Amino acid sequence: MTDKYVPQQIEPYWQAKWEADALYYAAQSSDRPKYYVLEFFPYPSGDGLSVGHVRNYANNDVVARYYRMRGYNVLHPMGWDAFGLPAEARAIKLKTHPAGLIAQYAANYKRQLMLVGMSYDWSREINSSAPDYYKWTQWFFLLLYKRGLAYRANAPANWCPKDKTVLAREEVVDGKCWRCNTPVVQRDLPQWFFRITAYADRLLDDLATIDWPERIVAMQRNWIGRSRGAEVTFTSEKEDPIVIFTTRPDTLWGATFMVLSPEHPLVGKLTTPECRAAVDAYVADARTKTEEDRTDETREKTGVFIGAYAVNPVNGERIPIWVADYVLMGYGTGAIMAVPAHDQRDFEFARKFGLEIRVVISPGQGGLDSDTMTEAYPHEGVMVNSGPFDGTPADEGVDKVTAWLEQRGLGQGVTRYRMRDWLISRQRYWGAPIPIVHCPQCGEVPVPDEDLPVRLPDVEHYEPTDTGESPLSRIPEFVNTTCPQCGGPARRETDTMGGFACSSWYFLRFADPHNEQAAFDARAAAYWLPVDLYVGGAEHAVMHLLYARFWTKVMYDAGLVGFAEPFARLRNQGMILASDGRKMSKSYGNVITPDEVVAKHGADALRAYEGFISDFMLDVPWNEDGLQGVSRWLNRVWRLIVEEPPARDPAAVADPAHERTLRQAVHQAIRDVTRQIETFSFNTMVASLMKLTNSMYAARDLAVAGSPAWDEAVVTLMLLMAPPCPHIAEELWQRTGHAYSIHRQAWPVYDEAAAAEDLIESLIEIVVQVNGKVRDHISVAPGTSEDDVRAAALRAPNAAKYVAGKQIVKTIYAPDKLINIVVR
Repeated sequence: MTDKYVPQQIEPYWQAKWEADALYYAAQSSDRPKYYVLEFFPYPSGDGLSVGHVRNYANNDVVARYYRMRGYNVLHPMGWDAFGLPAEARAIKLKTHPAGLIAQYAANYKRQLMLVGMSYDWSREINSSAPDYYKWTQWFFLLLYKRGLAYRANAPANWCPKDKTVLAREEVVDGKCWRCNTPVVQRDLPQWFFRITAYADRLLDDLATIDWPERIVAMQRNWIGRSRGAEVTFTSEKEDPIVIFTTRPDTLWGATFMVLSPEHPLVGKLTTPECRAAVDAYVADARTKTEEDRTDETREKTGVFIGAYAVNPVNGERIPIWVADYVLMGYGTGAIMAVPAHDQRDFEFARKFGLEIRVVISPGQGGLDSDTMTEAYPHEGVMVNSGPFDGTPADEGVDKVTAWLEQRGLGQGVTRYRMRDWLISRQRYWGAPIPIVHCPQCGEVPVPDEDLPVRLPDVEHYEPTDTGESPLSRIPEFVNTTCPQCGGPARRETDTMGGFACSSWYFLRFADPHNEQAAFDARAAAYWLPVDLYVGGAEHAVMHLLYARFWTKVMYDAGLVGFAEPFARLRNQGMILASDGRKMSKSYGNVITPDEVVAKHGADALRAYEGFISDFMLDVPWNEDGLQGVSRWLNRVWRLIVEEPPARDPAAVADPAHERTLRQAVHQAIRDVTRQIETFSFNTMVASLMKLTNSMYAARDLAVAGSPAWDEAVVTLMLLMAPPCPHIAEELWQRTGHAYSIHRQAWPVYDEAAAAEDLIESLIEIVVQVNGKVRDHISVAPGTSEDDVRAAALRAPNAAKYVAGKQIVKTIYAPDKLINIVVR
């Protein structure tokens, strides 16, 4: 190889050698401590990786390499989230089969990841669309089913007309499909659900046990939405019970009307004949709107009076019943008491339809005038117009009113959640078949474990239907089967599972990827899990991350694993934008690929720049100038170590002060880079390496090159560069005569004394007097206490001899100037 730095020659050589030597193979067990570092399960797309994707992988790879050098047995695996809509939609467009497409795309992803030097253990590579993987996804479905956590029910579903499938609530963003941005409509379909709500409290409470970004924790808390309140039973004039849930039972005396969800079963029963046509039309229109549309707080409130009245149980008042789409059947009870003075939605509704607004919580002296209020008052205060509770502070009133209701049989304290059960079934071909058989005699029958996997048939045509049924329903040889229970004719379930089922447990498969007898060996899981560091985008905060936590807790309860949280530490990367500030997109023509950057600057320059570009969690535009700056730094490192240093006299001795300065720079770099990797401060990590390089150039010019301090600096720089810049570090390690491989070397440990800041220039001189005469001088740090200065003065040789054998009467101290010791 040339003596010049040519990364395009160096990098492929070392990548091939590392792969041939299985350098990053993770031993299944070891006496060393383990460290499991993982990126979000990627879906391989036809466009391949962009430099935005590489930011996630490259910086996490720094951590993996660092912990190997720290002596850990590191598991850093990679695999493919291959089932789901994107692959199928792309395959339909290209008129090919998704399986072949995924194989092609995954191979390209793998090539690109290897191109940039990722240290994966490729012997553990998995693909969620392979039968030996989705067999165990089906097995987990049946585990949930047998534990009463998977069920089928008719329900209104979010239907994407373009993708022709239902979407989970979490997959609808601003009323549109999260994948294709198509407006979602409502359809009634039989659906499969996972009963994630059974784990709501644990999912919420266990957030306190993990090291996750507060933003993600807050999103999960809000999504679960636990609220404590009271269920109160109103009645219609026909004595039908109408149960409502409220977090503010202290405002019950302010309820001036009721609102039912359009889906509430009492709407049809209680609507009077003269209101029937208007109510039916309103209900039909509500069914065309998504939940997001209906609950949009900026949207003008709509509703229809159903002609009936309810009785408020706390005061016996007769209040009108309305139907309005901002009330949802799936949250609470599908009915609310409307307290317009103290709830903004109810306030806007009441103002629009001329309904009474009654103040029952007063903020204090002066109170509120319902006629002049411009908005609701939802805050605490003192209860007024509330019968026996007048004058009660509202914060006390919540519990007191709840107890009062329970004593009279009018209601009870309860806890409610915003989160709904997880809708898992999809009416598409490309997914894991749901392992259930429908038998006319036996009903729903789970497929026996020994008959798994229920294989996805290899068919030529798999396009989605317009009927709401999966395309599998059109394949008789798949649909028609026998009942495992009675042996009679039966039909297979034709829905497939959404892709999030596959990604809810893949981190466990990496611990034991080739096991044919179980999803994973318990001992392997106990050794490797939970994941120590998990890195990916924030877009899955209430989808994948929530689902994986749920599945893990189910496994924990089933005795399959010994931990209840799958990811001990989570970090989210920011987005790399195009240089024009827009999101990188093929349609914009502004995507930058790792291939083009590596071809021009090399993989190490790309890796280092992906760290240097900004704080890891922030969005930032790509900057070619910054990339070139990192490339210049690597060239400087190369010249510093490979090229001959300036000529110097062999007999010359380096100035000890210069050597101390270099050692200080070296050990400060070890200290700083170590902390920066552990805290995900990759931008300052690269800056610290650049700073050390500059210090070494300055030391070389001061004739320190060739000294022990210089040799220590060269070795340290290479070791510190090994995680972010593995190729150049390996090459320089070899060229300086060290044994292969640098990635198997121990991480350097800094010397606190050597790294300490030099205090000589910052010390001040204090005059020491004895009985008013100058006898000595001492040096101390500014602001040193009088006691410490006095002690130092008494140790000063020339002052001590004038104090010896005498009684100290007092000391006079002028801070930071002089001390006078008076003796007799």
